[in-house]
This record gives sequence, structure tokens and C-alpha cells, in this order.
Amino acid sequence: MAAVQWRSRGRNYEAELQRCRPEAAPVEFGDYHPLKPIMVTDTKSRRGARKGSTSSSSSSSSSAPADPLSSMLDGTDPLSMFAAASVSEAPAMTHSDLGKKKREKEEEVVGPDFEPWSSKRGEILARFTTTEKLSINLFMGSDKGKTCGSQRELLNLSQQDYANRIEELNQSLKEAWASDQKVKALKIVIQCSKLLSDTSVIQFYPSKFVLITDILDTFGRLVYDRIWTMCSDPRPLPDSFTVDDVNDTAKETCLNWFFKIASIRELLPRLYVEAAILKCNRFLNKTGIQETLPRLTAMIRGIGDPLVAAYTRAYLCRVGMEVAPHLKDSLNRNFFDLLGTFRQVSGESVQNQLVQQRVEVPEYLTLYSPAINWILQCIAYRAPEPLLTEMMERCKKLGNNALLLNSVMRAFRPEFVAARATDFIGMIKDCDEAGFPKHLLFGSLGRSLACADPPESERLTILNEAWKVVTKVRSPQVEYRCYDYICDHTFYYVSITFIHLSFISRSQKREVNTVLADIIKHMTPDRAFEDAYPQLQSVIRKILTYFQDFSVLFSMERFLPFLDMFQKDSVRVEVCRSIMEVFIKHQVELTRDPVILNAMLHICKTMHDSVNALTLEDEKRSLALLIIGFIRMVSFGRDFEQQLSFCVEARATFCNLEPVLVQLIHTVNQLAMETCRVMRGSHSRKTAAFVRACAAYSFITIPSLSSIFSRLSLYLLSGQVALANQCLSQADAFLKAAVGILPDVPRSISVEGKLRSSESFLLDFINNFLATLLVVPDHPEHGVLYLVRGLLNMVQDYTWEDNSDAKVRVYVSALPLLAAMSQETYLYSIPKVDSNETLYGGDPKFLSEINKLCETLIGQILDNLKALGRDESTRRQGALAFSLFGVLLAHGDLRNNKLSQLAVNLWNLCHKHGYCETGISVRTLEYIKHQAQQHDMTHLTDTVQRLALQSRT
Repeated sequence: MAAVQWRSRGRNYEAELQRCRPEAAPVEFGDYHPLKPIMVTDTKSRRGARKGSTSSSSSSSSSAPADPLSSMLDGTDPLSMFAAASVSEAPAMTHSDLGKKKREKEEEVVGPDFEPWSSKRGEILARFTTTEKLSINLFMGSDKGKTCGSQRELLNLSQQDYANRIEELNQSLKEAWASDQKVKALKIVIQCSKLLSDTSVIQFYPSKFVLITDILDTFGRLVYDRIWTMCSDPRPLPDSFTVDDVNDTAKETCLNWFFKIASIRELLPRLYVEAAILKCNRFLNKTGIQETLPRLTAMIRGIGDPLVAAYTRAYLCRVGMEVAPHLKDSLNRNFFDLLGTFRQVSGESVQNQLVQQRVEVPEYLTLYSPAINWILQCIAYRAPEPLLTEMMERCKKLGNNALLLNSVMRAFRPEFVAARATDFIGMIKDCDEAGFPKHLLFGSLGRSLACADPPESERLTILNEAWKVVTKVRSPQVEYRCYDYICDHTFYYVSITFIHLSFISRSQKREVNTVLADIIKHMTPDRAFEDAYPQLQSVIRKILTYFQDFSVLFSMERFLPFLDMFQKDSVRVEVCRSIMEVFIKHQVELTRDPVILNAMLHICKTMHDSVNALTLEDEKRSLALLIIGFIRMVSFGRDFEQQLSFCVEARATFCNLEPVLVQLIHTVNQLAMETCRVMRGSHSRKTAAFVRACAAYSFITIPSLSSIFSRLSLYLLSGQVALANQCLSQADAFLKAAVGILPDVPRSISVEGKLRSSESFLLDFINNFLATLLVVPDHPEHGVLYLVRGLLNMVQDYTWEDNSDAKVRVYVSALPLLAAMSQETYLYSIPKVDSNETLYGGDPKFLSEINKLCETLIGQILDNLKALGRDESTRRQGALAFSLFGVLLAHGDLRNNKLSQLAVNLWNLCHKHGYCETGISVRTLEYIKHQAQQHDMTHLTDTVQRLALQSRT
């Protein structure tokens, strides 16, 4: 194809816009309008209508056309029909019946609000440890053909070795069951249960209980699943099965298991093993579980050791909650029996055991806490409020046992406890300090008061009583070193803080400041705060709940020193993150308060400084979003210079987080545009210098970004902002910098962890860049269209992907820009900026340069089309030919015969192999025919006659 002489079509953009606007049609009031609601009234004859009266089956309230969706319904909503039908078919039930059934259904199932045993297991194993040597003594009974059984005794085991041996027994149980050695499996369970009677290392007993009950749970599941499988032939047994669904074989097998367990001689293993398969009673009769639980509860009274008996009751309550949570009577009976055994603690046998193992009474009492806490949790779950009153009375009868009182306050709902806060205060005062520290009791009370408010008339009394105890405790860490609670003294002060914060209003910061000062005073010596980070974080969370006015929060003298106690990097960052999240959520108005700004900068800097080479990208992104949220809330109003100074300081502070730097550049650009808006586009000498300073800020900051596409987009955006503010030399520098880094764009980039070609991103940027160049005036020292030429030279030299048409597509995209530059009036312009239309004023030399550049681009495109034809890449050839045809049609002057012939040739080329979509071709021809009807486009009539459609066949 021979080179052609380019000539751009003259455009009258205003006239074209008017032709594209739809014709306006007057609409009178009451006429149909697409947004007007259509009302359809359905009138049906009533059963009691008068004789002879008539009524239409349906009538419309307006003469508007019927809504097709409404007409399909025929005036009746099908969902309403189904609902009405179901109501009419259902038997009539009163509200009381429905409420009763609902309550019964809820009681039979433990909801997600019940904390499961599995969540407590790890805590118990970590808390109750020992350095003493442990032993395991197993006697497996008589084997076939032997008169004596096999006995295995393992001595001098460490705690970890003991746990490993128990796990091996668990695996042996599973293997024996899988190999159909059911008797061996039962023997393993019996012998493991016997280990729970051994209290020779009493500090380890709660952990031993956890390990061995895991084996019992495994055995219970195996037996239940075995019997359930026997009932699943020929069809599976439903979860809500009844005794009638169980076949005789399964019943006989289940009964056989209970007979085997009943023959166990020792009381403790018989209790534990039967409790483990308690759920299997469902296969025998409807009331089996209901009858078995009271019997097992009564049997526990035969266990002499109070600690062993307490954990046996805990296991029975655990199993009972799994299979029959609605049977509360057995839970209450177990707890009341437990209260009766507390007299044994002061008995001779227990005291001798404690002396022998060198265990103090307070430490011994803490061994009961997991069992008591669990039993009370089961009892208090969905329990009525009067039950708490009964529990308090029983605690008083026992002489206000501190351990029980602590568990009661933890187990029941905070609202119930808060309503009786004064009563609990009195009971705490009466407790013996030697048996259980009072600060833990106040801690449990404080947790409840942190969630629910006590009666207003009692708040001051509660606070004063708690504060009296604060002044008496000097060094609880030393005084109560035998307790295994996490940092007792800190927990205590945190609890007092909870109590205090529950009573004060948001405006009374003095009291909170006093409490924080007291915490700092007691926690600073010996760096005690290092062991109390979780509790101190709780204080921060509680303060943030009450104080969401950050000007008040940061004006407290002790708040920032309190934050300084978080010296572990990960904890400090987590605290700063929580403060930032509350700030972003609740800070509605923009702020310039220096107190807030200084404190938030300190907090954000703490988060920023935690970033290092090992920090994950998700963590960086999360921290950056929080800091960006703070930056967006900072505004100095009309004090633009102060705003820019803040951005300069923030850039130096947050230099390691690229998203924050990007946000700062956007903020400065927005600041320049706000200045332009205030000055209404007419800058004074002072504001002109200021917007140039903004441009300098962006120009200095952008090169520090590692993402090349972030740099490209910000160079372009900042150049546009500079143009809008009549900063021509700054805009020129931004655009030149963007062109200068285009060769550095990699051929592939990482997007969401996957490598993708950068070609599409680069093409999008170049198209946006070309659109901006229309309003950029040429530099007087760099020649005509120097930015356009520089961009096209870069495109020419860039290493594109193999078999890529990206370079040619850029050439095609540049033709509309050059055509727009040759118009007398440009499509768009920037106020107070003289574009090339004004600088050159339609100078023939300027137009000649444009035409030469267009001819060069068209020549390059045609050469590429020839090369594609030689390579038999006909599909790509057709797509490019059609793109160039569209450009010629929209921007070229087709009155030029050579240009018109080129357009026809391109049309034929893109249809030659049938790859062009017929629908698009038909619409294109219709558009050309429509354009040919315009008085200045009649020359297209001849062109359209030479354009023929060709199918693939």
C-alpha cells in the first residue's frame, strides 16, 4: 500500500454535541412517565355483598400502560398465597404453646455462646505443671491361657514423657479397636481411669485429668459410633432417632457394654467408663440418661479424696452437658455435693498429704478451680437469676469460701452479678485472706462490672471499698507467689480500673488519670509490666470504649506514659493499632488540634518504625491504611502553608511505607487544587509561589517510590495539577520525567502474587498521557510537538513482547490526538493556560508538522499490516486494519481520494478473512450512512457504496 497524504477533518465540536443530544419532548402532568409508579387495585366480590350488586374483579387506578411484571401476578403475590396456604393448613396453636416448644428446643441444644471444654484444655495443661517425677502403673488383667496378667510400670517420667505415654495409650486404644480387640480396648480405658485415683504429685492432677479424659472421650465415641453403625443398615440412622429406630442387635450390643462396665470392681474406673458411654443410653430407652445421671452423681459420694471427687463431678457434668444439657437437676446436685466435701480440706488426711508434698493450702485450693469453674459454667448457662441468689446463700453458709465465690462471679451473667455488687463486696470483705487473695475476687467482680453497670446508688460505695484494698496491697507478686494466676498484682489493678471506668462519665478524665498514675506507680518497679501486657491492653481497650473524644484522651497527663509501658515491639504495635482503629472509626470531623496531632504522629511513628525487612506485605499494607486514615483526618482549614508543613513532616516520618507517601502526594495535589479554587484560578504572587512549592514537594517525593506505575501515574497527575495552576515549567518537568522512565517499565509485573504482562497497564497510561498532551503548550526551546515526538520515540525504542501489536496500537491512538491538535478550537482546554491552538493560531507550518507526523505513523502502521500478512497472522491484521479504518473515518478528511481509497482498502482487508464481527460491521455501515446525511459529510455517500460486507464463507 502506497503512502498517503494526511489531512485532518475539520471538526465543530459544539455542533456535533448538539446533534448527539436527544430531542426533548414536553410531557404534561398526568401523562405516563417511566418513573411514575403504577398502581393496580384488585377488587374482589365480597361474600356478604348485597343481592344484585355487581363489582368488577379488578380495576386499574390509572389509564397508564400495565406493568408487565404486575400483570403476570394478576394482582396476587405468589409468596403471600403460599404463606396464607401454609397458615390455613397448620393447626391452631396458642402463643404460649409456641413459646414453650421454642424454649424446650433451645434447652436441648448447647448454643455457640457456651464455651466448650476444648477451649480450656490448653490453658489447664499450661498452668498446672510440675518438675516432680511421675509414674504410670498399668495392670492389663489376665490373658488367654495365662493365670496372671501383664503389668507395666513406668517410673521417673518427666511431665512431657508422661503426656507422651498417655498419648501412646490413646493410640493403642484406637489400634485395638480397629483390629476388633474390644476387650483389650476396654482394659486400656479401665487402667487409665485408675490413674486418676493417684494424687502423689498433686500439683499435676488437673493436667493429668485432662490427658486421661481424652482417652475416655475417644472410647465413648468409638462405642457410640459402633452401635450407631449397626443401626444404619439398610438406611442411615437419623440424628434425632428414637429407641424404636434401633434394631435388636444394636440394643443387645449396647446392653452388653453396660454389663461389662458394671462388672468393674473399683468404683472410680466404673464411674468414669460408664460416664464416657453415657450417650449410648439413647439406644436402650428414652429415659436412660435421665435415670443414669442421678445414680452416677450419688455414686461419686463414695470417693474419699475431695480433689478426685471434684474432678469426677466435673467430668460427669461435662458429659451431661453434651448429651442432655436440659437436665439441670443433676448439675445442681453435683455442685451442692461438692460444697459438702469442702469440709474435708481441713481434715487430717488432706492436711497430712499437703505436708508430705510440701504444698500450701492456698496453692492446693487453686487445684480445684478448673473443676469448680466448669461445673458452675454448666449450671449458670441460661440459668434464671434467682439461682445466683441461692448460690450466694450457700457460699455464706460455708463461711464465704473465697474460691467458690470467685468461681460464682465468673460463671454467672455479668448483669446478675452487677445487680448484687454490694452483696458481693460484703462477702469479699468477710473472706479469709490467707486462703485466697482478695484482689483476685475484686478482679472477678471487676470483669462483670466492666460488662454491666451496677445500680447507680451503689457505685460510689463499690469504688471506695475496692480502693481501700488497693492501698493495702504493696507487693502482691511477692505475697502471693504461690498462686499460678497470670501476674496477680497486675490483674488486680486492671480489675480496679475496670470498676472505676464503669462508674465515671466520659467528661471526667481526672479520675481515669488518677487510676493510670496508680497503675504506672505499681507496675514500673522491677519492670513488672513486662509480665502483664494482656491485662494492660485490657485497660487500653476499656478506656477507648469510654473516651472517643481524642482531644480529651490525649490531654490526660498519664495516658502517653501509660503507653510507654508497652515496650515489647509486637505488643506496642498492637496497642497503637487498636488506638488508630478507634480513631478512624469515631473521629468524624477533621482536626487540627496540636494535642491530637502530636500524639497520633507518635503512635503512627511507632507503627511505622516496626516495619523491617522481615515484615509481611499484608502487615505493611494494614499499617499503611491506618496511617493514611489519620492523614486524611488532618486539616488546617485555610492555613494551606501549615498543611504543607505537616505533609513535609509526615514524609520524613513515614518514609518506609510507600502507600503513605502516595497518599501524601495526593494530599499535596489536592491542596494545590483547593488553593486554585479559593483563588478562582487567578493566583497572587504568594499563592503562585505556594502551588509551585506543592509541585516541588511532589517532584521530590515521587522518585522515592519503588512501583514504577505509581510513579508514572503520579507524574501525570501532578503534571495535570501543575497545568491547572498555570505552573507550565513544573508541568513540563513532570511530563518529561514520565516519558523518561517509560523505558524502565518491566515487561511483567506482580499483581496479587501472580506475574502478569505489564503491556495493558502501559497502554492505558500512554492513552491517558496522550489525552493530556492536547492541552500542554509546546516549550519555546524544544521545538514543535516535542513531548509527542519524545513519547513516540520511546514507544519505537521500547522492547515490546513478541507477537505484540502494542506499539502499533499506540500509533493508532496518537492519530486522534494529532487530528485534534490541528483543529482551530480544541475539544477541551485549561482556564488561563494557552494551548497550541492559541500559540500557533492555525499556523500552516504547525499543521504541516502535524500532517507529516501523521503520515509517518500511518506508514509505520501499514508496514506492520504487510508484515502480519506475510506471517499469516490474519486475525491480528484484520483487527488492526479495522482500528485504523475507524480512525480514518472519525478524524481523516475522506474528501481526499487517496485517503478515501485507503479507508476502502482497510475495510476490505479486515473483512478479507472473515474475522471481523458482522454485527459491528453492520452498525458501522449504518453510522456512515447516517453521517453522510449531514450537509458537510455528503462525500461519505460515495465511500459507503464501495464498502461491502463479506462473510467468512
